[in-house]
Amino acid sequence: MGHRTMLTPHIFEIVFNSSPAGNYLLSPDPEATILAVNDAFLQASSRRREDLVGLSLFDAFPGNPNDAEDTGERALRRSLARVRETGKSDRLPAQRYPIRIEDANGRVAYEERFWAATNTPIHDEAGKIACILHTTVDITEQFRYQNALEESEKRFRALSNATEDVIYRINPNWTELHPLEGRGILKNVVVTDALWLDDFIPPDDQPPLKAAVDEAIRTKSVYHLEHRVRRASGDFGWVISRAVPMLDDAGNIYEWIGAASDITARKEAEQKLRDADRRKDEFLAMLAHELRNPLAPMKSAITLMERGGPVPQAELVGMISRQVDHMTRLVDDLLDVSRITHGRIKLRLTPLIVGSSIYGAVETVASMTKARKQNVTVTLPPDPIWICADAARLSQILVNVLNNASKYTQEEGQVEIAVHASSQVAVIVIRDNGSGISPTLLPHIFELFSQGERTLDRSEGGLGIGLSLVKQLVRLHNGDIDLESPGPGQGTTVTINFPLLNHEQTDIAHGPLPPGKPVSPARPARVLVVDDNHDAADSLALLCEAEGHDVTVVYDSMSAIGAADLRRFDVALLDIGLPDMDGYALAGQIRKKGDVRPMLIAVTGYGQAEDRLRTMTAGFEHHLVKPVDIGQLLRLLDAARPK
Repeated sequence: MGHRTMLTPHIFEIVFNSSPAGNYLLSPDPEATILAVNDAFLQASSRRREDLVGLSLFDAFPGNPNDAEDTGERALRRSLARVRETGKSDRLPAQRYPIRIEDANGRVAYEERFWAATNTPIHDEAGKIACILHTTVDITEQFRYQNALEESEKRFRALSNATEDVIYRINPNWTELHPLEGRGILKNVVVTDALWLDDFIPPDDQPPLKAAVDEAIRTKSVYHLEHRVRRASGDFGWVISRAVPMLDDAGNIYEWIGAASDITARKEAEQKLRDADRRKDEFLAMLAHELRNPLAPMKSAITLMERGGPVPQAELVGMISRQVDHMTRLVDDLLDVSRITHGRIKLRLTPLIVGSSIYGAVETVASMTKARKQNVTVTLPPDPIWICADAARLSQILVNVLNNASKYTQEEGQVEIAVHASSQVAVIVIRDNGSGISPTLLPHIFELFSQGERTLDRSEGGLGIGLSLVKQLVRLHNGDIDLESPGPGQGTTVTINFPLLNHEQTDIAHGPLPPGKPVSPARPARVLVVDDNHDAADSLALLCEAEGHDVTVVYDSMSAIGAADLRRFDVALLDIGLPDMDGYALAGQIRKKGDVRPMLIAVTGYGQAEDRLRTMTAGFEHHLVKPVDIGQLLRLLDAARPK
């Protein structure tokens, strides 16, 4: 039969005082008077034994009446009450229990502390509670560390949920990828067994990625790389990925933490910029080529005219005129694209018969189709089809498309034009059996400066702005255009739709009749021509004199002012870019001469809306863009003849 060994008071005192945990004995009544306290508690609470023994625990460590969150005293009273009622130990969870501190000057403050406590009843021989052993552990530092850890975790969760990036973990040798939080490319995917490279990285990107990973592992440095990765949709996008090595105390990598940002949109934008830059360079090369092309025959014609050879003058003049018209069209196309882009084109809508416009466009391109011996056929319905359109812009659309059809069709090829009405729209179909369009170019054919491959037999390739301009003009008419081609060498079909003329638009046709050409009076107009380009000034003067007008030519502003002092002019044709005094200032000087000022006409290479506004502000009645529309100029001169 065993026997019980009772601890002597001396042994109990040794254990009590040597415990690393703070201990003190409390009376078993509600006041919880402190009967004894060990050194560990005195050290933790910065108190003296004589200041505590004999006092109620709640008087020795009162709560802060001004702190609503100070619930430590209430929790401790409830725990002691449970011990008295049950006779069993009661463990308190971590408690916030501020400690009252009084300094040497009597100022009172409360230091925030956190405690874990256990209340254990000590029974006497009769089984009654003789005292309560109150054991405390100051967990302030642990609590703050845990709280900081939890706060850090919350911030990490908030950050990862706020970002579009993938936050991921990778083992030291990069064989297991574990995406964490984030709404990125690999969200909710766990990849193991070293398969993630093959599963998510395209083959072409794997060698540089492996090289970057090996270098980061070798040097224990940050991994940083842009590469492609498979997205949830199955296609490949671009990411920029950075991973930081996590090192243990021995300096060895135990894990990598990384983030991957989806930069697909940025990569696509960069590619578009590169493509645009390439098209710009190609365009500038084409522009130089297209401008040199007409200059060559013009220079040859001028040389022949100077030498007075056997070639008829009319033929040479016709050659120069055609080349000037070609250059003018190039410049007009460029300006039209700019005007449409900035919304500065205004359509002059009138009722038109589609067939008449078709025949007009065919006649315009007849010289090209005849030179290539191409067969052009037009098929029209028996009844006329009416649309509401700008006649000049409609002609521009049709001529541009027909020019392309002829240009990219071989000699003796076929160009067909057919018109019909369908579902409230007029449908114009222009089909050729020429070189066709490659599948790679077809989706981009209406983009600015887009053009197929240029070869020696396609030297008239144009600037690549024609179809872009055509599409914008068609859309301004509320129409639509589509282009189809089975492929290279299989021809092209262009389909253009315009809304049919409705009843509300028919009254446009009933405007006033245009005035007839006025009969020129006998006396010619006195014309002053000012241009520092001698050839431009002299050729313009010869043209005016050929119409019977009296012309004075000067090449600078001061000479123009002197001429205006000596003679009264009916018309002044002024260049704007004069070296000594620009045309705007010169116009102001001429307007001051005499009682009746001449009609001021600006002759300039600048034709934008702001240029026209500036000439109007300077007092010019008219603005002519070089090369001057001869018909318009002659009509203005006729109107300026003295009555």
